[in-house]
Amino acid sequence: MKRITFIVALLISGFSWSQVLLINELDADTPSIDTHEFIELKSQTPNFSTDGYILVFFNGSSSGGDASYFVYDLNGLTTDINGLLVIGSDNVSPFPQALMSENVIQNGPDAVGIYQASVNDFPEETVATQTNLIDAMVYGTNDSDATGLLTKLGQTTQYNDNGTNANPKSIQRFVDAMDNVTFGAQTPTPRRDNDGNGIAINPIAISIVETQIDEGATFDITFTAETMLTSDLNFTISLDNLGFGISDFTGSTSLTILTGETTTTTTISLVDDTEDEGDEVLKIRFLDLIEPIVAANGAVQIRVVDNDFTMAAWGTPLTPTYGIVESTQPDGYYNSLDGLADTELRQALQDIIADPSIVRAQTYADVVDILKEADQNPLNSNQVWLVYLEEGRAKLDYQTTSLSTGKWNREHTFPRSRGGFDSIEEDEIADGIDIYWTTKADSLRHGNSDAHALRAADGPENSTRNNQFYGEYNGPDGTAGKFKGDVARSVFYMAVRYNGLEIVNGFPEGIVGEFGDLATLLDWHRNDPPDDFEMNRNNVIYNWQKNRSPFIDQPDLIEYIWGDSVGLAWVQPLSVNENELLEVTVYPNPTNGKVYFSGLKTETNIEVYSVEGKLLKQYKSIDNYIDLNLTSGLYLLKLINDNGYITKKIIIE
Repeated sequence: MKRITFIVALLISGFSWSQVLLINELDADTPSIDTHEFIELKSQTPNFSTDGYILVFFNGSSSGGDASYFVYDLNGLTTDINGLLVIGSDNVSPFPQALMSENVIQNGPDAVGIYQASVNDFPEETVATQTNLIDAMVYGTNDSDATGLLTKLGQTTQYNDNGTNANPKSIQRFVDAMDNVTFGAQTPTPRRDNDGNGIAINPIAISIVETQIDEGATFDITFTAETMLTSDLNFTISLDNLGFGISDFTGSTSLTILTGETTTTTTISLVDDTEDEGDEVLKIRFLDLIEPIVAANGAVQIRVVDNDFTMAAWGTPLTPTYGIVESTQPDGYYNSLDGLADTELRQALQDIIADPSIVRAQTYADVVDILKEADQNPLNSNQVWLVYLEEGRAKLDYQTTSLSTGKWNREHTFPRSRGGFDSIEEDEIADGIDIYWTTKADSLRHGNSDAHALRAADGPENSTRNNQFYGEYNGPDGTAGKFKGDVARSVFYMAVRYNGLEIVNGFPEGIVGEFGDLATLLDWHRNDPPDDFEMNRNNVIYNWQKNRSPFIDQPDLIEYIWGDSVGLAWVQPLSVNENELLEVTVYPNPTNGKVYFSGLKTETNIEVYSVEGKLLKQYKSIDNYIDLNLTSGLYLLKLINDNGYITKKIIIE
């Protein structure tokens, strides 16, 4: 009889464990902040390797199409002594065995599934399927049922967490004495059995007083066990993170919590070097804890403020300088514009800055690195200059989560919703300066990551601006508004660089591609001319994208396309050297047709253009005069020799 009972119990138990791996707990929503999300898996046996398995997250909203939005590879991971594996953000305590960025898991109605498959089997927006499915959960926060996901994943019930700000909940799996499986919303219990059974873990917490410390300072790190130790606990920590390493500090990283105690402390001294390596972040984490001792937290960060920052020779936009930073444009970069007007001038300009054989498009993720260089604060090399607040902010304070206060992010001066360009999946990869897309004038999507029209901006202020037109949005109260010419020129750049964009008078609503207000932008451009900060920015972006903003190099071009000089032919201003080389006098002016020259030092050719930019005559190796033989009117003479060229206006009576 006992034997029969044992067999029946085994069969029941085996039935409840038809999967080798299942979803044991899910916290998809920490109300208001979404920073403590996690998923906990449970294996039938402890220390189970999850090689060959993946997690797939599906979007069950009306626009989600029951398709995947995120895949997590479980290769290289194992469950713990209780058969549990937690994947979550570094805010979760006890600390997850595997990390996932916060705010990745959607609140619902959505689903997650365990598949015995490869991540390559689930490209983004793959529709939910039961093929190779091991376990699944459809969930929400008291949403209507995601009936499509329930059907596609073979589930019958959608579970809700019912959490609140004061009382967060997770969806947990329970098995009663009769092996009946139920799910309920309870206080989260990551890395602990939901029913309170299993081997008890003892988490060790890391605590610090300061989260920002100057080079040369000293600080303490305290380690505290949840329960008293029954034997000496020896463990090692690491402070390494990116460029911060063992040469940047002194102090013990091998520690012991003695039997009968719960805490120990180590003192760390930061080395005050003379290198400008920028602000760094050290990360405190455990290296060798052995279960049931686990980390309560494990990515505790301290910012190390570098006191060796450098200052540029030029000023900020608030204290602008001019003429210190020289343009890095190649020789003759704008030569093709000379003598052109109206649509021909605009087209020739686009031919330069959208040339698909030269110009490169980088990813939206690459823009973060571009802005750290292009928008660097001239007063502090460890900061970016914020476009609207007009102040510096640490480069390390880039926004990576939904929390934007005190952070900076990427601001589109020509808003995405107004321009009709957006990110794609590949935009999420920062692959560096040497990997890029070919781009042309019709590549409007690349406007999403065009650094000429992206600026480092305060996160909340970026949200305040939203997609308002300039003129509707005029910047924060109390600021000097020295950003206005910069953003105006970036919008003008976009209108020439990409087909489908235009600047118009007023504030056009509902017309994608049109941006206003033209009068405001012209006024901002005229009253805030390009300075050294903007020229340096142009040079940096040119190094990445291989195109320039012509309205920084040649700001008067704006007048010839949108302003007071529309209809007149463009004559490129000459550099000082070119003026010295071609100090030529043309006389008489006005003339009846015969034109004399003085100051010619070398063999010179002359091209004659109408004010519309049409080439009318060419003269080779002229001596000291030419006979134009043209009707009355205004003409342009382009004098060319080996040292350069110059354009003169001449009137024939």
